[in-house]
Amino acid sequence: MNTYTVAVRNYAHTTPLKTGERQVENCRLEFVEIDPIYKAFAPMVRELKYDVSEMAIATYLQARDQGKAISLLPIVMNGDFHHHSLSQWPGGRIQDPKDLAGRRVGVRAYSQTTGLWVRGVLKEEHGIDADQVTWVTTEGPHVAEYVEPPNVERTESKLLDLLREGDLAAAVLGPVAIDDDGAALVPVIRDWREAEHAWFERHATVPVNHMLTVRTDVLKNDPEAVQGIYDAVTASIDAAKEAAKKEGPETSRQRAVTYGLNDALLSALNVAVRYAREQRLIESDFTAEELLADFTKYLDA
Repeated sequence: MNTYTVAVRNYAHTTPLKTGERQVENCRLEFVEIDPIYKAFAPMVRELKYDVSEMAIATYLQARDQGKAISLLPIVMNGDFHHHSLSQWPGGRIQDPKDLAGRRVGVRAYSQTTGLWVRGVLKEEHGIDADQVTWVTTEGPHVAEYVEPPNVERTESKLLDLLREGDLAAAVLGPVAIDDDGAALVPVIRDWREAEHAWFERHATVPVNHMLTVRTDVLKNDPEAVQGIYDAVTASIDAAKEAAKKEGPETSRQRAVTYGLNDALLSALNVAVRYAREQRLIESDFTAEELLADFTKYLDA
């Protein structure tokens, strides 16, 4: 029985596998603890460092675009709407998202998945193309071969500091960055709750952030092991969802976590590909089915 290295974050649907509460058939797993989990993405796409890895969908699309030997499994690790993820400092001058044209906006990396969804919303709902904004970043892409567009800049400063000082009109910032500073930032999209509902009505899905990937050689050479991993994770997802029902109504984050070739996942992937091409993150025009072709070829889940 082979042992495979796995890099995934702690979730309700992964912790039981890490603790051994839920067993995996056909293989043994060695979990690698990486925090934050996005630090696992570059080693995975550049060195194939892990056998199985959680991965941001934007990173995976770029890796696939560059022909990396990594296969996508139809397991969503996390996701959510991101209309509320674009913020400005209190008293900022952005009255409407259209005001961002010609302005500077911060995001950790141009290829960050939250940024992908935010820029997609700006174009789809407000007519602002990614090329109309200067994107100020603190990190480069996980996929080394990717060349960023000319309207992407790098800074050594913290985005929150630049936002406070007025150097940025807005920024894509996670809750941790905001909470640590205690800043009460203002969403640029003021009616974000209604906008998220409308986006869901159009696309019948919740945006996907991270999915599960596997080295293609592992999938080809030991499909029984990958089947065992798939079965264990999906069973854990079912158990976590059942437990969550007792806590209250399902949230958008809980709804995003799904598996299998369902319509919601296929829709999310197709929208992500369209957004990525519009933003010059990738050149290839993949279909969701093509992205999951290795899964359907080697597994019968």
